[in-house]
Amino acid sequence: MSEQPKADARRPDRAAFAIAAVLIAIAAVIFFDVSRLRDMGGYSGIGPATVPEVIAGVLVVLAIWTVIAGLRRDFPQREKQQLGPVVWIVGGLAAQMLLLDVAGFSIATGVLFAATAAGFGRGKLWITVPVGIVLCLIVWLIFSQLLNLSLPAGPIERLFL
Repeated sequence: MSEQPKADARRPDRAAFAIAAVLIAIAAVIFFDVSRLRDMGGYSGIGPATVPEVIAGVLVVLAIWTVIAGLRRDFPQREKQQLGPVVWIVGGLAAQMLLLDVAGFSIATGVLFAATAAGFGRGKLWITVPVGIVLCLIVWLIFSQLLNLSLPAGPIERLFL
């Protein structure tokens, strides 16, 4: 007795088509943007539009390859997406954007660090928030003092100004 294949085993991978559509959209935006650049290739023919054109072309090739793999069902079986970690990370990004001007770089990015750590299973916020703030303060000090770049300053950063 022969086994019958499952009905969905023959269906194309819709996620692959969505990925291919995003790749094509990004390539189209790059091609459109490059078309507005003046051709300043000079004698060599290589100018400011050359590398973006190559990148857009590679994205088109990857999109075609992805469609073919989706039709063949060559992608490995994906694990079920867990919503909890995604919520932690997106919530941390939202908190950082909201806190950046009010609390400064160190506190806002420290909260993002702690939320990302919680998303990856390190949920002791009483440890990850202070560690994140200290690490982000070090980053702020390097960028603002050594590299003279401007990052939002809050109450902690003002202690070092």
